[in-house]
Amino acid sequence: MRVLYIAEIVGKAGIHAVKKGLATLKAQYQASFVIACADGATGGNGLGRGHGAYLRKLGVDAITTGECCFYKKDLTENLEKIPYVLRPENLNPQAPGRGCRTFKAGNEKIALGVLLGQSGFSRLHGENPYARLSALLERLRRESPYVIIDFHAEATAEKLTLFAAADGRCSAMIGSHKRVQTADERILPQGTAVITDAGRTGSVNSVGGCDIALRIREYLTGIPEWTREAWEQPEVQGVALDLNPDGTAASIRRIRHPVPEMAPIPQQGA
Repeated sequence: MRVLYIAEIVGKAGIHAVKKGLATLKAQYQASFVIACADGATGGNGLGRGHGAYLRKLGVDAITTGECCFYKKDLTENLEKIPYVLRPENLNPQAPGRGCRTFKAGNEKIALGVLLGQSGFSRLHGENPYARLSALLERLRRESPYVIIDFHAEATAEKLTLFAAADGRCSAMIGSHKRVQTADERILPQGTAVITDAGRTGSVNSVGGCDIALRIREYLTGIPEWTREAWEQPEVQGVALDLNPDGTAASIRRIRHPVPEMAPIPQQGA
């Protein structure tokens, strides 16, 4: 089983990068299944229903979200009807949507789950991911030997500790949220592939996919501003996973795939 994980898509530049780069990457890596984190796809924060459907049309098989999963009302109201979009599993059971699911990947099945970290999030709080981990992995492993967890978290220590707790119990645990690709991809002793953060898909010449000048002004003044998307140097980031039939990881490789730039779309206040 070969899986592509597309790192967090940020804004229209990120969607443009997927449009221009995904088909090439799928052919290059002969991917059986494509996962994309789209927690910042719509305006840099959250995922709109239309963008989710468009990413699916472009060839993404499953979409993960994080602390911004309920930021867009049109998605929140329809999560129960969109099975390919997952929100974190460790939210209140009454929250709409699902946090894990088993998907078809050719003649195989692959199980995917999302967990949210506890540190650094002010608007959405999940239950302890460590307390949820064992039950989640046991449930998913009954469905498929191929189990991938997207751990959407702020703190590096929290990610590394959960990686260790999951070693040998899932195929891969991919860190997301920080939008900066780390260079620590590896396979742990019991066969689980990990990376602290898979990066971001969108503008490289930016601050987390957002306009540089605006963010500098925000830090200088202390006055929060609505994020403005950046456009320079778009690329697809992420990882490619090779998984053995027993569900252990054979390899994990970082991806950085530049795509042609597009003309920026005029934004309000620009």
